[in-house]
Amino acid sequence: MDLAFLTPLLDRPGPWASVYLDTSRTTEDAAQRRALIDRASVHRLADLGTDERTCAAVRDHLASEPAADSPPGRALFAADGEVTLDVPLAVSPPDIAATWAPLPHTAPLLGLLDDAVPSCLVAAIDRTGAQLERHDLGGAAQVGTVEGPQWQGRGHRAPPADRYEWHYRHRVEDTWDRTATIIADHLARVWPESGARLLVLTGDVRQRRAVHERLPQQLRPDTVEVDGGGRADGIARDVFDLRIADAWNDHRSRHLDTVLDAFRVGVGRPGEHATDANGTETAPGAAAQGIPAVVTAARQHQLAALLLQTSGHDPERPVWTGPRPEHIGVQRGDVRSMGVPQPQQAPAADALLRCAADVRAEALLVPDTVPGPPGGLGAVLRWAG
Repeated sequence: MDLAFLTPLLDRPGPWASVYLDTSRTTEDAAQRRALIDRASVHRLADLGTDERTCAAVRDHLASEPAADSPPGRALFAADGEVTLDVPLAVSPPDIAATWAPLPHTAPLLGLLDDAVPSCLVAAIDRTGAQLERHDLGGAAQVGTVEGPQWQGRGHRAPPADRYEWHYRHRVEDTWDRTATIIADHLARVWPESGARLLVLTGDVRQRRAVHERLPQQLRPDTVEVDGGGRADGIARDVFDLRIADAWNDHRSRHLDTVLDAFRVGVGRPGEHATDANGTETAPGAAAQGIPAVVTAARQHQLAALLLQTSGHDPERPVWTGPRPEHIGVQRGDVRSMGVPQPQQAPAADALLRCAADVRAEALLVPDTVPGPPGGLGAVLRWAG
């Protein structure tokens, strides 16, 4: 999961009110039920000691939400009398959850956002250009077009005959190749800021293959080709969306396997671990497991991928934190030595997700059915320690 959406929570001091609630409206009494849920969430915050300004901000924000088109759930994060972030959830929370704590309680997002929802940039390609769409929780939305070079021969009703035919065909194919290059270059430019995690190429088979071959090497592992889409009207949208969902699920599964393999290789075999000057066990390669090693890596901005498994006990264990993401330590003295006079405790998962978001690392929820990091907490690092 890309954590860039958590950026508004990084530099604002707490304490923070975090609320998870069901906002679905699928029954006849949904509006009345929703009003009761809204009031209950604010009452819970008040009972936890949340200040009146922040309670009022949450109450007003919920009251202003449109009645139609609500997502299954919402997560609100508020501090100092202002709702800073409102996250639509793909899965309804089982119950109202409210916290008032030094840090935003972000750990539940990994399960409630449901990574099964595609996060894709779709390029519908033909021999004249491409149409770009973003597919995510909000559905599909057009985000741009790419046009190839205009060739003066395009308007001919038929290719010239005899000795000019070869030259005509050669110029046509050259134009197609140039169009593919233009599309590939455009995709490479917009990809980093697109927020998508999978690039889907669809449309003309020959042309999308040519685009695929021209993409930068680092983008190809996140690129797939899917049949059924195109720039012209009349495509079977439902069928195409199902194919995108299948491609996304395959990509997500492969990516998790790749990250877990990197974690296992980086951690190494038992007995290969070293200890630092404080006696903390460290990994021999570019991975870390357990709270001390992962916290040390987070403090040094080494996180590339944070791995959490809810069946483990480590994500809920407390660590010491300060105002900034890098203010994190296993011992209170660790954070005080960074110039923080009054460190406060927070669950390790919340503190480490803040660190991961700060350095644009990703976070992955490891299913309980898959062997994950011991204790439920691990990380793949940007470089070996």
